[in-house]
Amino acid sequence: MIKIATIAGSDASGGAGLEADLKTFEEYGLYGMAAVTVIAAMDSENNWAHRVFPLEEAALRAQLDTIFKGVGVAAAKSGMLGTFYAVELTREYIETYGVKNYVLDPVMVCKGAGEALNPELNQVLEKKLLPLAAVVTPNLFEAAQLSGLKEISTPEQMKAAARIIADKGARTVFIKGGAKLPGTATALDVFFDGKNFKVLEDTLIKTAWTHGAGCTTAAAIAAGLARGLSVYDAISLA
Repeated sequence: MIKIATIAGSDASGGAGLEADLKTFEEYGLYGMAAVTVIAAMDSENNWAHRVFPLEEAALRAQLDTIFKGVGVAAAKSGMLGTFYAVELTREYIETYGVKNYVLDPVMVCKGAGEALNPELNQVLEKKLLPLAAVVTPNLFEAAQLSGLKEISTPEQMKAAARIIADKGARTVFIKGGAKLPGTATALDVFFDGKNFKVLEDTLIKTAWTHGAGCTTAAAIAAGLARGLSVYDAISLA
């Protein structure tokens, strides 16, 4: 059995976070494990805004020990980390156990929110985790944060952001969510491996049911890598 882990927040609604990751791993026929970084819920008294409750450092380390030292993995992904110690522990375990198939989903904003969850934490995440990732999977907002571009409103700006992020140490950059570009009528994502660009484009499915789409995509990429697919094939299948 191929083993894979997610280091991510728990989403009480089941649509995103580690719940989405584990469902995705199951679709790929993998044995999924999860280290909970935070518990995310929504506030029914405040327009269903997100509320985040971090787990203490010792609890996270114990989970990571169980997964990486006790069981072992062929691949791993991280999602919402939420604290500085979660970023540092993720770095420690990915490095210590030599996880090459590591997918970084740099969760910097909850869907529906308009600003970064924690700008200072995002800078640490960029420094500590970006160089370790086989693939980093930012959406348009996160790509702007990582690249330093003020905005990303065209496919060419997506490519420019991908190049900057690669120059910061990312091996492969996959910028998703190009359907939100002004005037775009298709689903459009950009792949960059440090040398070549590929634009993945398909019919846009117009739906409001997009909660957890980013988590699911990153989990699927990690699952494809665990199954031995090339980076591009894992992304394409995801």
